[in-house]
Amino acid sequence: MNFINAMQERYTTKKYNATRKIDSAKLEELKEIVRLSPSSINSQPWRFTFVRDEAVKAKLAQASYFNEQKILDCDTLVVFSRIDSIPLFEKQIEETLPEPAVGYYKQFLKPQPETQIKAWFDSQTYLALGVFLSACASMGIDATPMEGIEPEKYNRILGAEHHHALVGVAIGYRDEDDFNQPSKNPKSRRALADVVTTIN
Repeated sequence: MNFINAMQERYTTKKYNATRKIDSAKLEELKEIVRLSPSSINSQPWRFTFVRDEAVKAKLAQASYFNEQKILDCDTLVVFSRIDSIPLFEKQIEETLPEPAVGYYKQFLKPQPETQIKAWFDSQTYLALGVFLSACASMGIDATPMEGIEPEKYNRILGAEHHHALVGVAIGYRDEDDFNQPSKNPKSRRALADVVTTIN
């Protein structure tokens, strides 16, 4: 399907078909797509963890408030984490980015408080989230982005030493009875004129 149709048909899945699995080739494609996500100065302050192991999924589900059943039933839970160690991030960009990009970081971001720098890391990770959700839609894969998780518990379960969980995304295929799919609950968005301004 073309992209606008994919966006018209995508929605936040509330109930998954636990018996239907994503083809492994599609999962590998999603991994490469999210790796290619844009970020300011190509900073890439993130990690994406694809969890298919049922035992690990079950532990994460218990740390996900009202999202537990979605995680248990989906094919894969993808955890979007931002780097949590500023020294490690600085080492990373020194090794991988050109001098002008590193210089931008040192001049404009490094002087900021730690909370502000990490908020900038968060923003880059959410750019990747948007790319990922759009890719899922274009591939006909259903997805549920969830901030309703307990990040510290996620970090412990995943053994994350230098990264901090922000969002979990359940992916798979909808249950035919899912009440939230557009055929049962039409997509609701504000009018184009209310959100888009054109200056010619």
